[in-house]
Formats: sequence, structure tokens, C-alpha cells
Amino acid sequence: MVRRAVLDRGDELTGDGSLPQDALSELSAPSPRRTPPARSAPAAAHWRGAGGRWLVWAARVVVWAVILLVGYRGVVAIFGGSGSGGSGSATDRTGGAARFPVTAAEAYALEFGTVYLNYSPATATARSAALAAFLPPGASPQLGWNGAGTQQLLAEQVAGIAVRSGHTAVVTLLARLADGSLVELGVPIYASGGGMSVSGEPALLPGPAKAVAPAAGQAASDQATAAALQSQLAGFFEAYASGDEATLGRFLAPGAHLTGLAGAVSFGAIDAVYAPAGGSPLAISVTVTWLLPSQPEPRSAGATASAPAGLQMTYEMTVVRRGGTWDVRSMGAATTQPLAQGPP
Repeated sequence: MVRRAVLDRGDELTGDGSLPQDALSELSAPSPRRTPPARSAPAAAHWRGAGGRWLVWAARVVVWAVILLVGYRGVVAIFGGSGSGGSGSATDRTGGAARFPVTAAEAYALEFGTVYLNYSPATATARSAALAAFLPPGASPQLGWNGAGTQQLLAEQVAGIAVRSGHTAVVTLLARLADGSLVELGVPIYASGGGMSVSGEPALLPGPAKAVAPAAGQAASDQATAAALQSQLAGFFEAYASGDEATLGRFLAPGAHLTGLAGAVSFGAIDAVYAPAGGSPLAISVTVTWLLPSQPEPRSAGATASAPAGLQMTYEMTVVRRGGTWDVRSMGAATTQPLAQGPP
């Protein structure tokens, strides 16, 4: 702007081309300093409040509470041992079962029961030696038996296990004795470091009580349908007994598959058929007599052969009607016995 001001004043040059004195003075004078425009005061920042921050802190408190709770329960489980609370049922497999060797303890109790439930004065010494393998030092050699009487175990199996801690449990055995009684035997087991022992005297408990199923509330059988089924199913059961798959297949509905009994029994008779009124498919029950092969018995000269053994059984079946016949879709054991049948 100074140069332009000077040029604009070119008419003021002297004859020799120089500037007048007053122009030189104006050029040599310091130019006025331009003052930048005053800035407006910054606007006050918008106040957000504390709402977002307290939510963050609340979330942190919840997270830490969860972490502390999980850590506490883990420490308690490691050092305290979590079991079934000391009063678990015979089938309790939770809690301490995660660390207690359940399967091994059940097998161990079975082996012990075989020795413990068999006794006789003639085998007392052998019994004592066999029991010693299961008992801790200092236990009674006969584990409570006074040396008198005889008992024989016929069969046993595991009925359940109640885990009390990571080291202790009670295995319940279901046993059939030679006198016909069915009893339960509670066997306390201690396990540690891969080893086991019977930690106390077993307890004899009553076997399961007999439950009586309610009477089947079924409608009267459709006699016409039952008669038709009885005549058609005779061939089916004969093929089912022998296991003849080719013949059996002619009685089966499309998609059904049965293999038969492969000659384990032979067909005797159909004793009764229950068929409710209705369409197809139809749920029926059939009572059949099977003839069982008997072991040969020594016979004296002139003796007649005895009749084969017969066994009556009831099946639940589903049949479908195709054309003028009924085809078998499925069969299995009956849950109830609606027909009170005597021996054929």
C-alpha cells in the first residue's frame, strides 16, 4: 500500500525525478501497527453433568462384585469340598461327585458285597482274609459277624450312591439272598489318593416296597376287530418267534422293521386280543403263549415225554389297516395288563 501511495503521487516528483522532502519523510516514518481484531470471549463449555460418570462407576461396582463372588465360591469349593450336603438321596451324583470317583466306588462296593453277604462257619477264615482287603487297619476281622449261621448271596447290583464329600460316599447295593429276600445294603466308602476302603460297618436296609399299578381303565374291546386280528396275527407271531425275516416282512407296515427272536421260543397260541373301537392306526394289546425249550431230563423206561414249558406274555402293538388286512407298525412290552389271563 505504501508503494502504491508513492506511485499515486508521481505528479509530485521534482524535476530531477526525486521525491520531495515531505514524501521521503513519510516513507521513512514507521508504518502504524495493525491491531488484530479483538477476539470475542469464548463461549462457555456446555455442562454435561455427572449422569454418564455415575453409570460407569455403578457398572464397575457390579463387575467387581461378580468377580469377588466367583472367586469366593471357587476358594470354598477347593478347600471346603462341595458335596450333597450330607443328606443326598441314593442317586445323588451332584456336588462332590465331580471329584469323588463314583464309578470306581460302585464297582468296589460290589466286590465288597460279594464277600460280606456270604458267610458260613466253614469259610470264616477265608472270609476274614477276603474282608481284610477292604477294611482299614484295626477293623473287626469279620466286620460284625459273630461266626454263627449261614447266608448265601444270589445276586446284587448298585441301586445308587450318595456322595457326602470329595472323599466319602455311601453306595447302596440291591441284593437277592438265598432265602428269597430282597434287601438293600448301604456301604460307606472312603477314597483318597487313588485308594479306597470300607470306612465303617455297612447298614442293612429294606428293599423297595411292592407298588400296585392302578387298574387299566380301558373301554370294552371291539370284538369284530379283535377276532380279525387274532386270526391274522397268528402267522406274524410264528414268524416273529422263528426270526424268519422274509415271512415277517409280509406282516409289517411300510417303514417298520422287526428282527424276531431267532428261535429262542416257539409260538404256542394267541390267548387274547384287546382292540378298542376306532380307525387306523390302532393301538392294541395281545397276550401270547410262548413255548420254551426245556433241558432234557433223565427218564425211566416207559415214561412219557413231559409237555414243553409255556410262558404267557402281553405285548402292546400298533397296527394299520391296508386293504382287508392289518399290518404291524410297532410292538413292545405292555405297561399295564388289562387282560387277566390264566395259564392256557
